[in-house]
Amino acid sequence: MQIVDPVRVERSYTQKLRGKPDIIFPLLCPVREAEWIAGWDPLSVFTKSGFAEKDCVFTTGDQDPDSIWIITRFDFSDHWLEIVKVTPGMTVGKIRIKLIENEAGETDAEVCYMYTAISSEGENFVRDYSEEFFQSFMKFTESALNDFLVEKAD
Repeated sequence: MQIVDPVRVERSYTQKLRGKPDIIFPLLCPVREAEWIAGWDPLSVFTKSGFAEKDCVFTTGDQDPDSIWIITRFDFSDHWLEIVKVTPGMTVGKIRIKLIENEAGETDAEVCYMYTAISSEGENFVRDYSEEFFQSFMKFTESALNDFLVEKAD
């Protein structure tokens, strides 16, 4: 057995979203994200309800699955979502999102991404997963979701 000190990165960001948690939470779904993220198109979604739910599995990639995603926690009443993302031969990731209604009656989305390398290629990914890249990605998704929420409110 080999015990390995993990090569890991963890990044956190709080998005400011223009809507209440009950409206936003269902949009954090492999099916519904296609409504507000340009180009989002999972290959397959394995779900009994047709939407995000605990134990929902989905795959992403160009023509063949590159990554397998498993929703390990989906708590609508608490607005808490956790996903494990496995990119075989590269990384295992964990994504946590907690929605909290703020004093303005809108939503603070506490988002945390953690990646652990499981190969030398994965170590390169982890080392390159910079704070600058993560902030840019968070601002992009925050803007896309807010644009969608504002458009739907009109």
